Amino acid sequence: MVAKPRIGILALQGAVRPHVEKLERLGVEPVEVLTPYSLRSVEGLIVPGGESTAFLHLIEMNNLWDALLEFSGEKPLWGICAGAILMAAEVLHPAQRSLNVFDVTVERNAYGRQLQSFVSALEPSPAWEEEEVEGVFIRAPRIKSLGARVVPLLSYKNETVMAREGKHLISTFHPELTESSAIHRYFLGLCGTA
Repeated sequence: MVAKPRIGILALQGAVRPHVEKLERLGVEPVEVLTPYSLRSVEGLIVPGGESTAFLHLIEMNNLWDALLEFSGEKPLWGICAGAILMAAEVLHPAQRSLNVFDVTVERNAYGRQLQSFVSALEPSPAWEEEEVEGVFIRAPRIKSLGARVVPLLSYKNETVMAREGKHLISTFHPELTESSAIHRYFLGLCGTA
């Protein structure tokens, strides 16, 4: 029997269960990553939504900082909402520490508070060849600038909300909260497991 591909989800806090369910439906074994050891067995890592400052604290508590940096040099990361903040090169409003593995500047909570959450159809760029998708925005960050090697994939009102840089992916919205699995499939392609 062929082993299923294994994709990690940084399970320190945030929206873990919806990703587990999406990955299982796509025939992938989800691995809830809590330690540096559990990172070794996965082909890619989803850094889910949550609260970025809480993530920073929990990453330090679990001795994951260096392990995440090492992993990002070898395998794909996908940062979603708070995960995108953690991956960004620069964080504004307020400034905070980040892994600096994705050449974007992001502004935290730029679309408003929890009460201003919304769902919208997203506009594909020429680089997005998958099905149309919608985005669920919950206290979402805004991508303020893109580095030269960053490829925009999806936008909302002419602002990039999902992008790829090399093998890494970020989205400022929550694909795990929609019916579509298109973005999860796209990430599996970056991991070589689709």
